[in-house]
Amino acid sequence: MSISYPAPAKLNLMLRVVGQRPDGYHELQTVFQFIDFADQLQFSSRPAGQFSRSGGAATVAEADDLTIRAARLLMESAGIQEGVHIHIDKVLPLGGGIGGGSSDAASTLIVLNRLWRTGFTRQELMALGTQLGADVPVFIFGQSAWAEGIGEQLSALDEVLESHYVLVHPGIAVSTREIFTAPELTRQHPPSTIGAFLGGVMENTLQSTVCARYPEVESAIQWLKSHGLRDVRLTGSGACVFGVAEDASSARIIAGQVPLPWRSWAVKGCNRHPLFDPAEQ
Repeated sequence: MSISYPAPAKLNLMLRVVGQRPDGYHELQTVFQFIDFADQLQFSSRPAGQFSRSGGAATVAEADDLTIRAARLLMESAGIQEGVHIHIDKVLPLGGGIGGGSSDAASTLIVLNRLWRTGFTRQELMALGTQLGADVPVFIFGQSAWAEGIGEQLSALDEVLESHYVLVHPGIAVSTREIFTAPELTRQHPPSTIGAFLGGVMENTLQSTVCARYPEVESAIQWLKSHGLRDVRLTGSGACVFGVAEDASSARIIAGQVPLPWRSWAVKGCNRHPLFDPAEQ
C-alpha cells in the first residue's frame, strides 16, 4: 500500500508590493501560513530515467507538471540515476492563489530527497525550488514566515494565530501575469513591518486591481463580509479569498452556505508544514 504525502495550500495573510526590479520581478512583503487543506502525492519507483504522472490537473501536460520537473531537477542536481511515478490526488484549485502547483513541487523535492537519500539540506532544496517557482521555497522552509524580496527571503513567524478560516473559490482562475503587468497596479507602496502585521495591518495591495478586473472576486469578498467573517481578503493574486471565523463550527456552517458555482472549505491555519522535520537542517 502506497504512502500518501501531503502538499498543503498556503494563505498570504498580508501582501504588499513595495517595488519592481530591473528584471521585471516585483519586490514583495508577505506573510505565508499553511492550512490543513492539501493535495496528496504517492511515489512509486520506476526504472532510471523514467518519469510519469497520474491524476493531477488534466490541463497541465505531464512534461510540464511541476512535480515531474521537480523530480528530474533533483535527480540531475544529485548526479544520480532514478525514476519515479507520481500519483496526485488533486483537490487544490488551479489559479487560486493558494500555491497548489508550488506545494506539489515542494513536497516532491522533500519526499524524494528522503527516499533517494540525496542528502540535500533544507537550504539546498529551497535553492532548487527557486528554479521551479517563487513560492516553492516557502513550502520547503516549512514554517509560517515573513517574506521579502520576490518571496525568497524568509523569516520564521511563530506568532501567527492558527485561526479558523472560510476559503472561497469564486469559480474563475486569475492570471498572475495579468495582475502583475496591469498598468494600474501600484508598485511602490511604502514598506511595512512585522510589528504592523502583528498589530492588525493585513491588507493585500493586489486586491483592488484583481477585484476591478474580476468582479466575481469582489462578489465573494462581499459575501464573506456579509456573513460576519473578519479580515476578509484576497490570497496571493487570487482567485481565492478568505476570512476569519470565530471557531471551527461557524466556519463549517458558513462554508456550507456558499452559493454555486463557487466552492468553499472550512480550514485551519497551521504554522508548520506537515512534512517539516526540525531535525533536518
